[in-house]
Amino acid sequence: MTEPSTQQPRQSPPPPAGSGGTVPLDSTAQLLTRITAHLGTQLSLVSRNGTRRPMHRTRPSEALRPSDTLRPSAAPRPPDAPRSPGTPTLLVVAHGSRDPQALRTVLALLDRVRDLRPGLDVRLGHIELNRPLLPDTLDGLRGADAVLVPLLLGRGHHVKHDLPAAAAAAPAVRTRVAAPLGPHPLLVEALYGRLVEAGWDPADQGSRSAAVVLAAAGSRDPDSAQDTRRTARMLAERLGVPVVPAYASAATPTFPAALRALAARGRHRTFVASYFTAPGRFASAAAGAAPRTAALPLGAHPAMARLLLHRYDQALSATARSGGVSLLASA
Repeated sequence: MTEPSTQQPRQSPPPPAGSGGTVPLDSTAQLLTRITAHLGTQLSLVSRNGTRRPMHRTRPSEALRPSDTLRPSAAPRPPDAPRSPGTPTLLVVAHGSRDPQALRTVLALLDRVRDLRPGLDVRLGHIELNRPLLPDTLDGLRGADAVLVPLLLGRGHHVKHDLPAAAAAAPAVRTRVAAPLGPHPLLVEALYGRLVEAGWDPADQGSRSAAVVLAAAGSRDPDSAQDTRRTARMLAERLGVPVVPAYASAATPTFPAALRALAARGRHRTFVASYFTAPGRFASAAAGAAPRTAALPLGAHPAMARLLLHRYDQALSATARSGGVSLLASA
């Protein structure tokens, strides 16, 4: 037991109203700090026109793993949240999908980016099918600087033509277009994580019966196919088994054809890695062709958030070196 003190206990001032209980404070300075923090919290719930701002929360998609869900502090920031002065906006450009899970997944990914870089203005624009569309987001950035980071995996038509055209059509915004996400080791990290979630056993490394099909969207652009093949080689080095690219459209082989070819080589324990940024029609087609549970799309995997910030920083660095506008920073 602790012997009772012979000194008179110091009286602590009462906590500010609404603090939720009595907490001892050692000094007037601590009391003032608590009051200031409390007032700041309350004022953050009031918009500029004096009305109370709703407490927005992004609802994570059912397709997301528990590791994809976010802490409360990672909820989307309102448009008038404090930003780092002089720092260009990170404008994530997603393709868009009719699948309602796609938008929820992308929003969860943006939450992760904000969580990693507090104070950075992070916005979203879609090429098609979902709002906000890219031109509308750019219109809301007039007079500002922005880095367009494609939520796309290779050098296809959207990256080479659509994004530069959208940037040129918004002369009131000082824009830079970053490189697409792939190929990059962080994508391999995300693909590997999704495969493990789907049942891939690391003990299968070097197995003569195991293989992976890297299911991608497909493109007529040869640079896009080259990027996908490079990612497949990087993933094969990580897994220690063959990884064959297959495509939903515009390129061959198809998912079923790739699976048949691997089976003919004795690779009967075959997994499908979903090389898609979010759920959608192509991801569903890949899952339907899989002989066992297909891995989920890359989605809000932590490595994806880090990669978006890497491409953003890379574009800024390239611009600083060149002294001008940077389009498609090097991979």
